[in-house]
Amino acid sequence: MPDADDRNPGGPRGEAGPTGSDRAGRPVLFFSDVHLGVPGRSPDRVDRLLRLMASARGRVAEVFILGDLFDFWFEYRHAVPKGHFRFLRGLADLVDSGVPVTYLAGNHDFWVGSYLKKELGLSVSDEPIERRIQGRRIFLAHGDGLGKGDLGYRVLKAVLRSRLCIALYRALHPDLGIPLAYRVSSISRGHTGQREVLLPKLYRDIARPRLREGFDGVIMGHVHEPAHFAGGDPAGDFVIIGDWLDNLTYVEMEGGLFRLMQWNDDGPARLIASSPPPEAA
Repeated sequence: MPDADDRNPGGPRGEAGPTGSDRAGRPVLFFSDVHLGVPGRSPDRVDRLLRLMASARGRVAEVFILGDLFDFWFEYRHAVPKGHFRFLRGLADLVDSGVPVTYLAGNHDFWVGSYLKKELGLSVSDEPIERRIQGRRIFLAHGDGLGKGDLGYRVLKAVLRSRLCIALYRALHPDLGIPLAYRVSSISRGHTGQREVLLPKLYRDIARPRLREGFDGVIMGHVHEPAHFAGGDPAGDFVIIGDWLDNLTYVEMEGGLFRLMQWNDDGPARLIASSPPPEAA
């Protein structure tokens, strides 16, 4: 698989992007769990994220969005959920500036179709991906369905993504289907575990097996608990981005090193220090 820095896409309308050599040495940006469509603790969080993306133009090599950008997303044949225009325009501007954007669908928006690819120029994946970035082999995922005991959810996910289920949902008028989905999404957002129990389990079930496979880093979203674990046996980084709903956290990778950051209106972003891997309870 080619290094992320070696690709040279232009914008969706054919604008020339910077070459691989132009992007070499630039940081890579990761964020997740924006949940557009629901209010967060920060009322201006979309404006803050637009400012972060604007600062990425000409500065970063690539951007990865690791799922749940929307609290709900479904593409009817001739309609998509209204709203989010300013944010989607910001994404398109970022791509047009020559910065590749890769989007991994999450559990709240896994019905992503062709709209984001055709209209905005994003690369979209329904599954976790592997990338070699800055000389390191990285496993990227939203994070849902990867842990032990998630078999039932994985089966449900396969059913919901089936052509039959999509066709049945499209039979609902958008004025019925979209409010219904938002209601279900609000329920699923509340299902989280205690940090002291959850993070060791995630490290044991998700990160450690992949680090043993030879990955140098595992990065995911989904659980809304920002954390950066480094070192351990086997050595490697496990980064949970957190969210842009309440925590306003994101990740930058530069020189092969991850930095988990928290937005700060009054000055530079705050670095969240890494810690040794947790012991599994």
